[in-house]
Amino acid sequence: MSTRIPFLKGHGTENDFVIVPDPENALDLPPAAVAALCDRRAGIGGDGLLHVVRSAEHPEAAGMAGEAEWFMDYRNGDGSVAEMCGNGVRVFARYLQHAGHVTEGDLAVATRGGVKSVHIAKDGDVTVGMGKALLPEGDVTVSVGDRSWPARNVNMGNPHAVAFVDDLAQAGDLYSPPPFSPAAAYPSGVNVEFVVDRGPRHVAMRVHERGAGETRSCGTGACAVAVAAARRDGVDPAATGSPATYTVDVPGGTLVITEQADGEIEMTGPAVIVAEGEIDADWLENAVR
Repeated sequence: MSTRIPFLKGHGTENDFVIVPDPENALDLPPAAVAALCDRRAGIGGDGLLHVVRSAEHPEAAGMAGEAEWFMDYRNGDGSVAEMCGNGVRVFARYLQHAGHVTEGDLAVATRGGVKSVHIAKDGDVTVGMGKALLPEGDVTVSVGDRSWPARNVNMGNPHAVAFVDDLAQAGDLYSPPPFSPAAAYPSGVNVEFVVDRGPRHVAMRVHERGAGETRSCGTGACAVAVAAARRDGVDPAATGSPATYTVDVPGGTLVITEQADGEIEMTGPAVIVAEGEIDADWLENAVR
């Protein structure tokens, strides 16, 4: 009889994920297997995969085991490894609650971008401490077709280029990565956000996520956008001593981003588990041949 591998499906503002619980890190999930599972026609379908592992059992997370019991081994939809995924952390936390590993309140989640503080509220929203944004120096430009825009280089544990445009349609179809320059700014590729204003401290965005294409939401991208919008607006909580909160509309919903006076950024939004089932291990093995 074929081995059955448990899985779940979840989303945060419609940024969706295949969730594979594997506490002991016993599963082999090469890039081709992840891509097969995330395939929307031949697999389960998702923007990415959340591999749920105890930190102590994963070589990349063992050093964080004293701070966080669980490691989010995150993979992009094409199978590539990513440092962080903000929506993914919220869904990861919701899974831990769903499985009975944690309850409402505070917990820590290990990621390749460091240990993230998470709060599961009674109203269902999940808040993630996303760390501090880095703002590398140097001019960056992104392009779509024959049009180009200056972009703000923001690093949220993963790289972002944030461009303010007049209309989100100017981003094009976002099927392929928007070209950027200089190439040295993002040697491993970049997530590109196109942003328009909706009102005071209220913006809307579309994003091309590195390794996934356009997604319905990007948590780290929303944080990068909020920081870029604040600096464009002359707002710097470190200088004023007061938090700055921006509402960021994404195609899949709304996220609320707050930058504290110490530079720490918090992201609040929904996280939903929609289904669970089993993967046929023989199918997965055949899918990657």
